[in-house]
Amino acid sequence: MHTHSLPGPKAQEWIRRDEAVISPSYPRGYPLVMDHGSGCTIWDVDGNRFLDFMAGIAVASTGYSHPRVVQAIQEQAEKFIHISSDFYHPKWIELAEKMSQLAPFSEPAVSFMTNSGTEAVETAIKLARYTTGRTQFIGFLGGFHGRTMGSVTFTASKPKYHHGFYPLMNGVVHVPFPDLYRPVLACNPGEGYGARVVRYIEEEIFGHILPHEDTAGILVEPIQGEGGYIIPEETFFPALRQMCDRYGILLIADEVQSGMGRTGKWWSIENFGIEPDIVCSAKGIASGVPLGVMMARKSLVTWPKGSHGNTYGGNPLACVAALATIDLLEKEYLKNAATTGLYAQQQLKKLQGKYACIGDVRGIGLMIGLEFIDPAHGKQADPVMRDRIVDEAFLKGLLLLGCGESVIRIAPPLCITPAEVDEGIAILDEVLSKLTNGA
Repeated sequence: MHTHSLPGPKAQEWIRRDEAVISPSYPRGYPLVMDHGSGCTIWDVDGNRFLDFMAGIAVASTGYSHPRVVQAIQEQAEKFIHISSDFYHPKWIELAEKMSQLAPFSEPAVSFMTNSGTEAVETAIKLARYTTGRTQFIGFLGGFHGRTMGSVTFTASKPKYHHGFYPLMNGVVHVPFPDLYRPVLACNPGEGYGARVVRYIEEEIFGHILPHEDTAGILVEPIQGEGGYIIPEETFFPALRQMCDRYGILLIADEVQSGMGRTGKWWSIENFGIEPDIVCSAKGIASGVPLGVMMARKSLVTWPKGSHGNTYGGNPLACVAALATIDLLEKEYLKNAATTGLYAQQQLKKLQGKYACIGDVRGIGLMIGLEFIDPAHGKQADPVMRDRIVDEAFLKGLLLLGCGESVIRIAPPLCITPAEVDEGIAILDEVLSKLTNGA
C-alpha cells in the first residue's frame, strides 16, 4: 500500500501558521490539515486521501458534507442565521419535539439546547441540584464529560485534565467503572461485576463518605468513550437504576459520544434495558454543526424563567442540521451502524487472532475499541504500540484515534460500507505486520 510523505509542504505551512496564533492546549493527534471530505473520505491540503475511522471524534455521523445536511443549512442560512434564545423559531421547536419522541424514557421530555457536550453536562448538573435540592454527585473513574469547570470535575480519564485547575467544583466522588477486562474489585460467588460496583457505592461510598440523602445525581457514560470504549458488565445498569430509585437519586446518562445511533440504537443506554432521568447529547447529533442537548423527564424541569439560559441555544443552523441528521439516521444509518458495526467487529476479531498484541476487541454497533497489550506481560497495557499504530496508519491513509491507556477507537461515520471497513482493516493488518515483525 502507498505510504504518504506527511505532512506535505502545504500542510507544513499551515501548521507553522497555526503554532503562532492558536492555543497550544489543543491535543493535536497528528499533522492532518483537512481540505475537504465526502462520506468516509478526507483529503488534506496537499491532495492526500484518507479513510476516516474516527469521524472527528464520533461527530460526522452522516459522513462529511452529506448533501441533505448541506442543503438544510443553506436553506436556513438564506432565511436567518441567528435569533437569540429570548425568542422563538419553528425549527427549534420541531427539533425538541423530535427529541422527545426519541427520548429513552417513557415520560414526555423537555430539551435544553446548548452549543457543546460539556455545556449539556453543565446544564444537567444544575438541573439535578435545583430539582432535588441536593448538592452531591457520583462519577466514575475513566469517565470523560468535558473540560468546563463542572464537567471537568466529573472527568477522570487523565490527570492532565485537572492539573493546574484546582480547586474544582465541590461535591463529586468517583467510583470504579465496571470494566470486565480490567476489574479492580473482588466479587462474591455468583455476583456480577456490575452489581459489585453498585454494592461498592452503597457499602463504601454511602456507608463511609457520602450520605445518600445529599446525593443529587449519578453521572455516567453508558459506554465509556475517552476512558477506553469500555462496555459495562450486564448487571450494572439494572442494579444502578434500582439503587437510584431506592434513594431518590437522578440517573444522568452522558450520551455525548455514545448516543445518536452510534451503537445501532438512538441511545447506547437502550442496550442495557433501563431508563435514565436525564440525557446529555452532542457530537453526532448535527453532523458537525455545534449542538448539544440536555433532555430530561418533563416532571423534573421545574426551574423558573431565567434560571438557566444561553445566547446561542436552539441556533437555527444547528437545529436544521440536526433534523436532517436525525432523518438520515432514521431512514438509513441507524440500521447500518448495527449491521456494518457487527461486520467490523467480526473482521477485527479475525485480526485479533493474528496478532497477540490485540488484547481485546469490544464494542456495540460502530463504537468499537481495540485494546493493545504487551503479550509477554499478560494484560499489561502497551500505549507505545498503540501510538505507533495510530501514527503508522496515518502515513498509510487511515485516520485513527486513541483513547484509554492503550486503546484505539473505531468510530467511523455511520454511513461506512463493508468495503470501506475492509479497506481500513487491510491497512491495520499491514501496519501490525510491520510493527510486530520489528520494523
